[in-house]
Amino acid sequence: MPLSAYLIMSAVLFTIGVIGVLIRRNPLIIFMSIELMLNAVNLSFVALSHFLDSADGQMFVFLVLTVAAAEVVVGLALIVSIYRTRHNIDVDEMNIMRG
Repeated sequence: MPLSAYLIMSAVLFTIGVIGVLIRRNPLIIFMSIELMLNAVNLSFVALSHFLDSADGQMFVFLVLTVAAAEVVVGLALIVSIYRTRHNIDVDEMNIMRG
């Protein structure tokens, strides 16, 4: 497959992730959309590193996956904490700064 096919697929996946972040109000779905966006970027890194005969993009993917795993752990801990105190995880009704 040509490089443009991989980059178009990556752009489509990234766009689906952005739409999911903008439209959905459930924090779990928002995290899934963010992960989809990160995986779209990873796909473009791997495709570019393959076509440029360099391993730099593949090494950067491991860094992105590590940061994404830490993001999911912290995000899910925050969601559980908010649910325990407010019994609701709707993004529109969350206002942590309010007392």
